[in-house]
Amino acid sequence: MKLTIVEYPDKRLREKSKIVEKFNEELHTLLDAMNEAMMQSNGIGLAAIQVGHAIQVLIINIPDEENQQSSENLIEMINPTIIEKSGETTYQEGCLSVPKFYEDIVRFEKLSVSYQDREGNTKRVEADGLLSIAIQHEIDHLNGILFIDKLSYPRRKKFEKEYKKLQKEKKTSK
Repeated sequence: MKLTIVEYPDKRLREKSKIVEKFNEELHTLLDAMNEAMMQSNGIGLAAIQVGHAIQVLIINIPDEENQQSSENLIEMINPTIIEKSGETTYQEGCLSVPKFYEDIVRFEKLSVSYQDREGNTKRVEADGLLSIAIQHEIDHLNGILFIDKLSYPRRKKFEKEYKKLQKEKKTSK
């Protein structure tokens, strides 16, 4: 299964994802294909909606100290729910669906998240740092929210202007 990452302003990115009820081979194939698409795009997280599947599925793979992403560090979250959140942190985020843009976004510093794995088993993870930020970013995708939605009005206007310019340049170079 070859997946293509959906890019802003595609309206599918605004869809709310549905709860996964079947933990079957189809789901496993999607998860494997999502991991391949994320790795090829040099991402650290990907929500199913970003590849055109409006279901509550996300994957995250935070690089280690050598900046490598190993399969042991891959987290597959199905039907994630934030149980607890605390603190505040700011991180310069980017998004595979909004390429070449990075902005400082305020997030919770620590999270406790309940989710299911690919077999449907209930799991819980305590997250802080980049893992906490990535989980929040990807859960936002499941709710039709992009990181650019969290920008202040002036920063959002600046983003829209720069994005239009970039789109125009893309069309001219084709």
